[in-house]
Amino acid sequence: MKKSFKYISVIIIVSLGGCTDIIDLNSESNIAAADYYTDFTELQAGLTSCYKGLQKPLVEEWSLTELRSDNTTSATGSSTSTVNQDFSYLDQFYPSTSHQGNYNYWLSTYNNIRNTNVILAKLGAKYDTTNNTIVLDQTIPLIISAKTGAIDFTLNNKRNVMAAEASFIRAYHYFNLVRLYGGVFLIHEVLPPAETKTVNRSSVDDIYKLIIADLKNAVTYCNKYNYATLVASYQDQIGHANKWAAQALLAKVYLTLGRNAEAAVLLQSVISSSGYGLETTYANVFSTNNEMNKEILFAIRFKSGGVGMGNPLSNLFAISNSGLAIINGDGKGYNTPTPELTANTFSTWDPSQARRLVNFSSFSGKYYISKYMSKTALANDAENDWPVIRYADVLLMKAEADGNSVASMALINQVRTRITTSSGSAVQPDVFEKALSNERRWEFAFENQRWFDLLRFETTTSTVSPPTDAYPGLKVQGAEYTMKKHFANIFTDVYSKFTNTLPLTLVQLVENANPKRFLLPIPQYEIDTNSNIAIPQNPSY
Repeated sequence: MKKSFKYISVIIIVSLGGCTDIIDLNSESNIAAADYYTDFTELQAGLTSCYKGLQKPLVEEWSLTELRSDNTTSATGSSTSTVNQDFSYLDQFYPSTSHQGNYNYWLSTYNNIRNTNVILAKLGAKYDTTNNTIVLDQTIPLIISAKTGAIDFTLNNKRNVMAAEASFIRAYHYFNLVRLYGGVFLIHEVLPPAETKTVNRSSVDDIYKLIIADLKNAVTYCNKYNYATLVASYQDQIGHANKWAAQALLAKVYLTLGRNAEAAVLLQSVISSSGYGLETTYANVFSTNNEMNKEILFAIRFKSGGVGMGNPLSNLFAISNSGLAIINGDGKGYNTPTPELTANTFSTWDPSQARRLVNFSSFSGKYYISKYMSKTALANDAENDWPVIRYADVLLMKAEADGNSVASMALINQVRTRITTSSGSAVQPDVFEKALSNERRWEFAFENQRWFDLLRFETTTSTVSPPTDAYPGLKVQGAEYTMKKHFANIFTDVYSKFTNTLPLTLVQLVENANPKRFLLPIPQYEIDTNSNIAIPQNPSY
């Protein structure tokens, strides 16, 4: 159960107190909402709405990440519904530019980016595009109460912390966008609707400059309490972005950019000083009775109880037509674990089955993701939070940053020995990378990390051919090789049976797994409705 000090409870007060207009700000129809924030209390409510705004993109995120990896597939390949067809298109790397789920994710993400921009503007925080830093104007007064109009300049520290948290949220969104779409619209301030139509796609490099500036601001000004102090004395800050979460996310950004040495410094700081650590068992990490535990640096929070903030993913992932056997309200059968996870790797990746029993279960001979299942009174109303950054991730990123060494294997084994007494030792570079990649796959299964990991890892092969003889000894990116092999491995059992989309041969499916299709299409709506500028579409769409 979530306790009253957790920030998501503040959202309940906000939403039930008549301020629902700040929860789902629309970038055009609610442009005047920026005028709502007149005092510090209202700004705090606005920041809380930014945290809640993380929930909506997550409803689609799994289909743009995990579903396009080798971890899950669409179990609805025979359904003729538009929604199920759209999932199958994503799964097979040929979504249309008008794909509804893709557009929903794009829209909800940009809506919440605008929420953060409003808060940052009211706090006097601006992005300096010349120096790539976040600059705070400390001379802007913060009114304590709109009723009295009293001004307190001692609130500057709170101003800095609030702006830092908003920066963290904005950076998180842009980091996902740039990895999914490439260069996107770089909007870092509140703009009138007409002016937003003049902003074209920025370069990937410029997007990353903003992300890094935002996260550096978060590292500097977010609360710095270690985990023990946070729990003992600052429980109202549990669930908020803090210095340690910002350092870990910035480290992942650096790893993505190949700046491993900079990532290693940040990760070592988290390991040495944050007070976070591994839970004793894998199941403890995800228990709804143990939320925001010492392993969770940051999570997207949900609350059950019929207050409009429950987690709907449990129902989306449960098997369709299972009635009440798995969860109240039946399931949709989306995002199904692949046979590669459920059958072929049991003995290698999880000898003790500790992770297997948490990650997925079976019903009537079919597998489903059970990681986010909890008892609910209502459909689409589960309690389960969604982990974004875990301490296990910090350890494995540190191993990645340092490269093949005895010390790096020790970090991998810290994670591995929680679920088995078996471990490994550093041998050859290709063996190390495979061990690290596998450990990340097994540890973070169904947490929307696998696709980004495949993009980041430059796995190559010189002795093992890709799945068809047409590519002997080809050097390919990790994602390309892995997905070609994935399609070949389960084509007969899974993809050959897809009837709800244009049937693809194995050759066609393997050809779809190429870097041009790894980026998602810019939603066609954005292109068609803009008469001011020509917005370039990603290649192959």
